[in-house]
Amino acid sequence: MAMQPRNGSRPANQGKKSKVRMGNVQKEDFSRVSAGSQHAGLAEQSALPAALAFLESVTTELDTALEIAEPNPYLNMILALLRAHLGGKVVTATMLISASDVPYATARRKLQRLLESGLVEQRVRTRSGRSFSLHPTDRLMANWRQFSDRIIRLGAEAMSSATINEREYYYGASYLPASQSIAPPQVLPQPLQIAGGLRVLVHGDPTFMVMENLKRQFEQIIGTNISQRAFSIDRLRSEALRNAERRFSKYDIIAVDLPWIGEFAEKGVLMALDECLDTDRLDPPDFHTAGWMAAHWGGRSYGVPGQTTPELLFYRKDLFAEEGLEPPDTTDRLIEAARHFHDPQRGRYGIAWNAARGTALGHQFLMTCADFGQPIVNLDPIAGGFAADTAKRRDIVPTIDTPLARAACDYLLELLEYSPPDILSMSWYERVRPYAAGKIAMAYGYTLLAPYFERDPNSPANGNTGYLPHPAGPEGSPLAPVGGYVLGIPANLAPERRAAAAEALIAFTSPQAQKLYVLNGSRTAPRYSVGADPEVRAISPIFEAVDAMSLRDELQYWPRPPIPQITQIFEICGQEIHDMLRGVQSPRDALRRAQSRAEAALT
Repeated sequence: MAMQPRNGSRPANQGKKSKVRMGNVQKEDFSRVSAGSQHAGLAEQSALPAALAFLESVTTELDTALEIAEPNPYLNMILALLRAHLGGKVVTATMLISASDVPYATARRKLQRLLESGLVEQRVRTRSGRSFSLHPTDRLMANWRQFSDRIIRLGAEAMSSATINEREYYYGASYLPASQSIAPPQVLPQPLQIAGGLRVLVHGDPTFMVMENLKRQFEQIIGTNISQRAFSIDRLRSEALRNAERRFSKYDIIAVDLPWIGEFAEKGVLMALDECLDTDRLDPPDFHTAGWMAAHWGGRSYGVPGQTTPELLFYRKDLFAEEGLEPPDTTDRLIEAARHFHDPQRGRYGIAWNAARGTALGHQFLMTCADFGQPIVNLDPIAGGFAADTAKRRDIVPTIDTPLARAACDYLLELLEYSPPDILSMSWYERVRPYAAGKIAMAYGYTLLAPYFERDPNSPANGNTGYLPHPAGPEGSPLAPVGGYVLGIPANLAPERRAAAAEALIAFTSPQAQKLYVLNGSRTAPRYSVGADPEVRAISPIFEAVDAMSLRDELQYWPRPPIPQITQIFEICGQEIHDMLRGVQSPRDALRRAQSRAEAALT
């Protein structure tokens, strides 16, 4: 019986091995985080694979207990198909027939019935059209998701599980709206036709490393190979700028740090999204407002938030509770708490932050100025902060040498007293490692760094960390400066590749994909729908905390406005303020020199 294909042909290169190059990124940090995931606990497992494992175990036990039991070919094939789909593996008819546990002719008929019922679909794998792969349909995935929720609950009830809250459960259904539970990603209706596969340039951080670990699954979803290169932040920017000078882009999609948007838009590095796709397909209202607006320049969007990761204050809830201290909501209270916990003789320090010379400290200084109510350039004040999209303004000047910036400098000098001895060399990851090890009571850190302790059962901070926006100075208000990356399409991408790149961009940033990143270790959720998903919320309190900050309008991107010269300002401030922290120059001199150099950069 012939099985007719339901989708288009697959590129001939599908079977070729993808190339992954890591540039100068050190992978051991991320492999350590991934290794900790095996101990992360059942709360981090999706209900679908849990239900699959449960049913496979039950059917095995039934077959053993009932010696006259007949195999169920439909169930056996569906279980095998879903297991492979969730693992990103290619499934053929031969594989499902083998898994059916019934004679070949019977299994062939049963498989054809699954195809005709609309539960399973075929996709052509080769140009000849003689080889197919099999995939679950949207209907099967929706049915199985509902079934998985029920079977796990029923199993728990049967075992008198204490985790079932009867007030939240009524005749097998949660009171929580079903629309909040996001299904796994589905394969595209048509595989992407793109010569040589999809080529992606990203930053080597934990979220993008999760994407790398899921590469095989996403190759199944989009129907072509994926080649990913990952660089450190400085090399990523250099490579993106170098790529823009090529006649045709070497990459189909590139990751862009939010502050670079203005520079990359002005220099023609990125293509405006409305030139290559219908932005309504992205569901813009679902993104955190600050993260979505930060991807804009001159009223046009140049990327889709791939990760929205605000910088927060991590603090040890258990230590604060033991000492009877309230979490700090002002800079003065943070200094008091840092002083209280600072005990170098016992190997404990008050706080860690970005104090390494150059880019790292530059970011920290701009955010600290914002905590005191001072933007780094003369932005127009608006409700909730300042207007950061300055594309139409030509009168932008630095506002570094100001009284509020001086207050920010005094604050950093106070922090220095209660920081580890190597604080002046600490940057992005170095500030979180000692916090995860239990040596530091508080740390400023991006949410994407939370896996260093949330996924490590041996970390004293695991389960004991609270998340706060930046405590505010006397003239400021609590802020959670938005960081992270957007995924964009290079302006010089060859025309014949743009449609496929746009479809991949939509797939990579969909709610389904972003939930999958979270389930596999990410701690960034750019969309409200993902942060509200019950499985996501069960993994970490960080998602509910960030959603609450967004609703309170505390997520802001103006502390690092995406002006074209922002990278130079980071470097300037990071150098001058570092000399101040070292005692080489006074705060007054540091601000004057930074102001003068920034003015020169903006002319």
